[in-house]
Amino acid sequence: MAQRRAAGSEGEPGTGTGTGTGDGTGTGDGTGTGDGTGNGNGNGAGNGAGSGAAAPFQPPEGGFGWVVVFAAAWCNGSIFGIHNSFGIIYTMLQSDLGEGENDPALEFKTAWVGSLAMGMIFFCSPIVSIFTDRIGCRTTAALGAAIAFIGLLSSSFTKSLEVRYFTYGILFGCGSSFAFQPSLVILGHYFKRRLGLANGIVAGSSCLISVPLPFFLKMVGKAIGLAHTFQVLSALMLIQIFLSMTYRPILPPSCDSQHDGQEKLGSRSLRQQCWSQMRKYFNLRVFRRKTYRIWAFGIATAVLGYFVPYMHLVKYVEKEFKETKKDWILPVCLGAMSGLGRLVSGRIGDCIPGLKKIYLQVASFVLFGIMCMMVPQCRGFEGVIVICLFLGLCDGFFTTIMAPIAFELVGPMQASQAIGYLMGLMAVPMTAGTPIAGYFNDYFGNYHAAFYFAGVPPIVGGLVLSVVPLVHQRMLQKQRLDSGKDKMLAPEAVVNGELLPGCPASEAHI
Repeated sequence: MAQRRAAGSEGEPGTGTGTGTGDGTGTGDGTGTGDGTGNGNGNGAGNGAGSGAAAPFQPPEGGFGWVVVFAAAWCNGSIFGIHNSFGIIYTMLQSDLGEGENDPALEFKTAWVGSLAMGMIFFCSPIVSIFTDRIGCRTTAALGAAIAFIGLLSSSFTKSLEVRYFTYGILFGCGSSFAFQPSLVILGHYFKRRLGLANGIVAGSSCLISVPLPFFLKMVGKAIGLAHTFQVLSALMLIQIFLSMTYRPILPPSCDSQHDGQEKLGSRSLRQQCWSQMRKYFNLRVFRRKTYRIWAFGIATAVLGYFVPYMHLVKYVEKEFKETKKDWILPVCLGAMSGLGRLVSGRIGDCIPGLKKIYLQVASFVLFGIMCMMVPQCRGFEGVIVICLFLGLCDGFFTTIMAPIAFELVGPMQASQAIGYLMGLMAVPMTAGTPIAGYFNDYFGNYHAAFYFAGVPPIVGGLVLSVVPLVHQRMLQKQRLDSGKDKMLAPEAVVNGELLPGCPASEAHI
């Protein structure tokens, strides 16, 4: 007895039975979404389950996800521990060049090594988001860790500042971006209700590496020199290559959606196919959301002076207070309080519903700006330490809550692209802030104007961010009036089908 599967209509649940007559008799029963009737050659027709909407994805909220949390914590700790300790590497680079004060522009030239590395993390982020969506979190992160490893290792074989612009600034910075961003996205595969807590644990645990690293660099640098120090740091990236293998996807792709997409492409012209592929890889739909545009602009504004304390505080205390033996305490304080802030803010963020989480970022940016402006008011090294504690706390709150807010604004399907474009927008102001601060130091002969400058953008950016929840609420009210229903804004359809970002078809068998 032959049977033919019924084609269901989406979104119409129902039950049905069918009986057919012919050479034989057949009966079919089914319960599901949709209903239809199939015909056979003289055989019965039945009613079967149609191809209705798939059940919403529910993360496991733990399990193997805690292994992923450990790998992501190592990634965050090793990458940002190195970048945030550049104040120590900065002085080691100048000593390694052996030129002393013969070159008046030596400090300016040396600062670009760290600025390039930090800027590349954000500049590469839009490209990283595409790689993450297309080849997966695991492959992208492993590739990035390998590039970062090569960059640090090759930096140990040269003393040329220009070569280190490429090896440390470009290679290590680019590799850091490719390794870091998937660690944010993959957590959304395993956590939803406890995503803030997972991010907080990742960020807080990473401080077990980043906090002692400045002291370690200070001691090891004196003992074995800068070249061997770079080799030791490259070992952190080598370990990260293997830890990235834990970023396995847990949601299979939709074969039907892929097949339909291929059929649509086949019926289009070459130009239409090219344009379709461009839109597929450069998903700009996140910018259609007004709340995302405001959020991205506010953060890009706030980070203009964000990296200034990490780059110039060590040099500032050496110049103002002649403190050279305990200057490593400053990056340690920054890292320790950042870890505490990340751990606490993750749990707090889970308790705050919806986009009200943004107010945590608002408070952290405003306080960060005020603390930067208070640096020139300090009359002793101890005062700078207290300010570093607050700066680190603000950094922790801002960093941890960024990914959960992106998921709230655009949904999990577009979170990778949203984070990528945001960090891309942050690249230029983040890179430009430290050279501008250095210019103020050269022009006025001290760092006072530099830290006043660093405090203004975070305050302005924080005030811009405070508008986002209000705009979102107005959009909800307008939709309720239009539809007459009390519901949240529905996420737009995305080009990834049923895939979460970082879960490509090539890894569907996992």
